[in-house]
Amino acid sequence: MDKEKIISFPHLGDYYIPIKFLLTHLTDHKVVESPPITKRTIELGTKHSPDFVCVPFKYNLGNFIETLENGANVLIQAGGGCRYGYYPEVQEKILKDLGYDFELLTLGENGKISLKHIYKTFKKLNPQIGIFKPCYFGILTILMIRFMDNIDQIIRKNIGFETEKGSFVKLKKEMLEKFANCKGFISLTKLYHKYKKEFMTLPINKPKNCLKVGIIGELYTSMEPFSSYFLESELASMNIEIKRFTNVSYLLYEKRLKEKKLLKYIKKYCKYTLGADGMDNVYRAKYLIDSGFDGLIHIKPFGCTPEIGAIPIIRKVCEEGKMPIIYFSFDSQTSEVGIKTRLEAFYDMLKIKKGR
Repeated sequence: MDKEKIISFPHLGDYYIPIKFLLTHLTDHKVVESPPITKRTIELGTKHSPDFVCVPFKYNLGNFIETLENGANVLIQAGGGCRYGYYPEVQEKILKDLGYDFELLTLGENGKISLKHIYKTFKKLNPQIGIFKPCYFGILTILMIRFMDNIDQIIRKNIGFETEKGSFVKLKKEMLEKFANCKGFISLTKLYHKYKKEFMTLPINKPKNCLKVGIIGELYTSMEPFSSYFLESELASMNIEIKRFTNVSYLLYEKRLKEKKLLKYIKKYCKYTLGADGMDNVYRAKYLIDSGFDGLIHIKPFGCTPEIGAIPIIRKVCEEGKMPIIYFSFDSQTSEVGIKTRLEAFYDMLKIKKGR
């Protein structure tokens, strides 16, 4: 008798909800998300990873080890984009050497996400699957992600000014639970508009001249709160309006559509793309200056090559635009106390500059 397949995948913020939703509807197998990321996750990943590999690799590997310990035997990795495209093969080799028995499937092929390859992957998990079902639930999942990202933008703009502590987080948790159990397009759309209205009417006390800070940088540390030591929550506690560009909606379809427009906007600084989100972040720096933001935070994993290439250009953009900027580089040894100390000093500087 064949062993029951239990499917799992790495964590990435709240996106485990739509990923689990999609996998549950397109396979006939049990789907479990990785345990929430903790200090143990990164310790496990670091212990079994090459020393100088970028930190998202270590988080993903730690995710896989924890979920394999919990019984998963089919792992799914996205692949594609910068060194991320090489993760699956290396991680599979490490995990096999550690003695784990599992199958690893990827959604990417030759460094790119391919719809044809994704369909073949799901066909392996569910040989009876046709064309209609993957299309239907694929589009529904993309719409769910879009709605989540739209709500997150509202939250970042207002959470630092909530009059009842925890009100935004509580409502978001309720919304995500409802999204996970939606029955179709109409159900999901109704839920989105219902919760959007509720988020917009949550009581806040927001001054007109509040501090506004933009976050740019590498995609994983932007979207996985644990990897950036909950940077956005720290900013919100300082009564700051937050703008962050990178999300899954942007990576899925917006990025390709906007590339020429972005290059035109920053033609003074870039003639070509810089790999991964390097060029995008140069654009974002200039956009935030032109939009009257008070400060800029650039975040990346230690050793992230595309962001290292973009930093000198971003620095020049900020110098010309007189925009205060602070850089955070994260690895498994980063001190949380050090992060908070530097962030508080940056906040004090922005407050003084704003007062002037």
